[in-house]
Amino acid sequence: MADPIRRLVQELARLPGIGEKTATRLAFHLVRGNRQQIEDLSRALLDVTEKIRLCSVCMTMTEADPCTCCADPRRDPEVICVVASPSDLVAIDRGGHFRGRYHVLHGLLSPLEGIGPDDLRIAELVRRLGASEVREVIIATSPSVDGEATAMYIARTLKPLGVTVSRIATGLPVGGELEYSDQATIGRALAGRQVL
Repeated sequence: MADPIRRLVQELARLPGIGEKTATRLAFHLVRGNRQQIEDLSRALLDVTEKIRLCSVCMTMTEADPCTCCADPRRDPEVICVVASPSDLVAIDRGGHFRGRYHVLHGLLSPLEGIGPDDLRIAELVRRLGASEVREVIIATSPSVDGEATAMYIARTLKPLGVTVSRIATGLPVGGELEYSDQATIGRALAGRQVL
């Protein structure tokens, strides 16, 4: 295999969920593709790195600050749904079951991986609650060990602030990820949330 292709395979294989076989298949697809397709892909990658930043309100990835969710006056500012990642936000919002605002943590507590509260966007959430009229925070982390630990930590942190803290129902499979769940399951989980 030629060095440029080998390097491309190595870079593609660094992406989550992409193994060496898939990376090789993608690399050869790109090499056989037309130059315009490759230029469009490289431009899109550069645009993402240059134009995307965190929303100053909810911490999701956005081009405009505040993001479209935070700037939408039709969304309920009194209810915030806390998610682990921007892809979880997209998964929940896609179903149209939730019309409040969001807050993205950018990870979950994981002592084994050295991820503690200071590594997540929890402090920004606490500051946000102190400066707003929020009445309920829905914690929508995955029902994994790390997701449950994160939910309990956030609930204990927010209780003294006088806001209602609820957790999405466990209609989601244990060990499952929000971004791969179907919309009916996400809708039931939001509707069946419980106060912590």
